[in-house]
Amino acid sequence: MKLGAFSVSLSVKDIHASKAFYENLGFSDLGGDISQNWLIMKNENCIIGLFQGMFEKNILTFNPGWDENAKNLDSFTDVREIQRHLKERGIPLQSEADETTDGPAHITLEDPDGNSILIDQHR
Repeated sequence: MKLGAFSVSLSVKDIHASKAFYENLGFSDLGGDISQNWLIMKNENCIIGLFQGMFEKNILTFNPGWDENAKNLDSFTDVREIQRHLKERGIPLQSEADETTDGPAHITLEDPDGNSILIDQHR
């Protein structure tokens, strides 16, 4: 199973303060729109998303079909295939992708400790 690019999506209180903090750690803008309260930042192969007012907890995020520069991969595992794999193993999902569609879709689940995981396919 290929999960694609990995990042940590952080729920932040003040996106401008968080942006400045992570810039001091060597991160730079990769994408997003700070005026809409979300920003993606990168330092070498490390990716973080800053999200103000969008969700309560931090989220482990995987993007099937993308590399760590948000470039399309030639080969990847579709999120619906990942979903079938997880369901076959009895892993409960908080939200599911529509199996009758293709293209962009997402699923959410939690690990045994309650950490949120988003598998978000953009293509």
